[in-house]
Amino acid sequence: MLIIPIKEGENIERALKKYKKKFEKTKVMLQLRGRKQFEKPSITKRQQIIRASYKQRMQSMEQ
Repeated sequence: MLIIPIKEGENIERALKKYKKKFEKTKVMLQLRGRKQFEKPSITKRQQIIRASYKQRMQSMEQ
């Protein structure tokens, strides 16, 4: 549960903006989308390896 402290006299739009930012930081939607469809652990591991190799390749090209 997210708790957003609101100062007295603060605008409701500002409070909603704070709530949305905090909600995005918790990455709840990413987790829900990830659980929507089952993915085999071998596939997730393969994707992580591919991403890591891509990042490493990009970093080596910069230097």
